[in-house]
Amino acid sequence: MSMETASPERAFVLGLDGVPWDLIRRWTGEGKLPNFARLLEEGAAGPLTSTTPDATPLAWPTIATGVWPDKHGLYGFQHLEKGYTHRMNTSADVRRPELWDIISPAVVGNVPMTYPASDIDGSLVTGMMTPEMDDGFTHPPELADEIKDTISDYRIGLSWDEYRDRPDEFREELSKLLDTRRTLMRRLMEEDWRLFFFVYTAPDRLQHLIWEDDVLLEHYRELDAILGEVMEYLESRDAVLFVVSDHGFGPISRFVFLNTLLERENLLTRKSGDGTRGTLAKVGLTKDRIEGLISRLGINEKTLIDHLPRQLVDSVAGHVPGDHNLYDVDFNETVAFAHGSGNVYVNDTMRFDPGVVSPSDVPALKEDLRSLFEGLTDPETDEEALNVYDGDELFPTDPYSPDLVVKGDEEYETAVSLTRSVFSDSGSKVASHRPEGIFFAWGASVEAESTPTDATVADVAPTLLHSLDEAVPSDADGRVLKEIFHSRSKPGRRAVSQRDYGDSEPSDAVEADFDDVEDRLRGLGYME
Repeated sequence: MSMETASPERAFVLGLDGVPWDLIRRWTGEGKLPNFARLLEEGAAGPLTSTTPDATPLAWPTIATGVWPDKHGLYGFQHLEKGYTHRMNTSADVRRPELWDIISPAVVGNVPMTYPASDIDGSLVTGMMTPEMDDGFTHPPELADEIKDTISDYRIGLSWDEYRDRPDEFREELSKLLDTRRTLMRRLMEEDWRLFFFVYTAPDRLQHLIWEDDVLLEHYRELDAILGEVMEYLESRDAVLFVVSDHGFGPISRFVFLNTLLERENLLTRKSGDGTRGTLAKVGLTKDRIEGLISRLGINEKTLIDHLPRQLVDSVAGHVPGDHNLYDVDFNETVAFAHGSGNVYVNDTMRFDPGVVSPSDVPALKEDLRSLFEGLTDPETDEEALNVYDGDELFPTDPYSPDLVVKGDEEYETAVSLTRSVFSDSGSKVASHRPEGIFFAWGASVEAESTPTDATVADVAPTLLHSLDEAVPSDADGRVLKEIFHSRSKPGRRAVSQRDYGDSEPSDAVEADFDDVEDRLRGLGYME
C-alpha cells in the first residue's frame, strides 16, 4: 500500500498582477521562462478566470476571501454612495475574513486593497491604494521605519502621467520598483510564517502602457527569476506554492464612453449651463483649469480637502463645470449612469437619494439598457463593441450591486467620463484587462502536470485552506480544486471541511489623503 503524503505545513502565494495565461504558455513553450516551465512540468497549471468586471479591486479580495464581490463588498476602487458621491475603498470595506485573518502567523506584502494594515498575527506591508508610507502602511507600525531606513528608494507605485512621453525612463523606473519589491520580499522571508502572500503589480503597470513582445519578455524574464528564487527558498520548507494573477491582459485601441452614450439616448442629463456653472463656463473656469490655477498658487487638493468640510468640497465640485461622471450629471433628470469599471446603475428611488425610477420599473429598464449596449456598433469599424452582464446574476446576494456590468469586446475598453463622442482612440493606454489569468500550484502534495478544471479566482482561498488542512468558509463561492492534488496526498484523500468564519470585524472609516493614489490611478486609466 502506498504511503500517504501529509498536508504541507505552509502556503506561499506569489501574486503577479495582470499576467495572462496565453503569454506564459507561449513563452514557456519556446523555452524562454525556465522556472514557469518547471511549474508546468512538476505541478498544476492552467488559466484562472477573474471576476466580472476583471478588475484589481474586485479580484484580489476575491482571491483572498474565496467569495465574489457581492459578499466581500468591493465593486471598484471607489465606493458609490447614496447621494451620488464616492470615496476610496480600503481594507476596512472588505466584509469577509481574508486568508491572513484565518492562517497565522502570516506575512503579507504589497497586496492591493490592504490599506490600512490590519492587526494580524504576523507582518503586513500594504500595497496599491496606500496613500503614503506613514500611518497604516505596515503592521507592526515600526516596520515602516525599517523599510524607509533599509530600502531608501521604496515607492508605493508609479504614475504613467509622469512618464507619458518618456517610455524608456518609465521602464527604468519600473525595473527599480521591481527591485525594491524583491528586496522587501527577501526581508519578509526572514519572518516566521505559515502563510506568505506577496504580490508584484509591475506587470500590470507595464502592460497598460507598453504592449510590445520584446519589452514584455524582458520583464517576464525578471518575474521568472523571482519565481526561481521563491522555488529555491521553498525547497527546504514543507510548503505548497501558489502562483496566481488577478486577471489577464490584451491590447486595446478604442474607448467607449458609456455615460456619453446614455446622454445621447436621453437617459442621462448633464448639469445645465445656467447659474454659477454657466458663468464659470463662459469665463473658461472648468475643473481642469481651476486645478491648474490653484497648483500655480502653491495650493494643492490635499490642502483644500484637509481644511474644508467634505460636503463643501463635493458642493464646489458639483458647481464647477467639467466631464466628471458624477459631479457633472443632473441626477434629477437621469435614468441610468455608469461608474467605475463599467458598472451601470439604474437611478432608482430605493438605492439613491432622491432617485427618479420606481423599483418596479427597474427590470424593464435593464432590458432596454442591455439592448442599447449590446446593439452599439463602432461607426469606424461597424463592429459591435460591448458585452453586457446582469448584475443580479453576477451578484445575487447584494440588492445594491450594479444593475449591469458592461465590458468592452476585444480591443474596446469602457470608460465613464462625459465626452463629446461615444468612441475615441485609446491614446497612450495600449492594453488592458482580460478575464484569463494564471494559476500554478507546486509542492509535494500537488500532482505533476495536472490541470485545474474551470478554475476561478474564488477557488484560490478554498484550495489553499484545504491544502493546509484548514476548513473552507461555509459561504465560499469558490471550490477546492481537489483535482490538482495527487491521490496519495492527504489533501487529495481528505474530504473538504467547512466552518463559519463570520464577517470581518467592522472598522472605523479611514481618514486619509488619497490624492497621490488618485493620481496613480488616473495615470493608468483607472480613474477619470
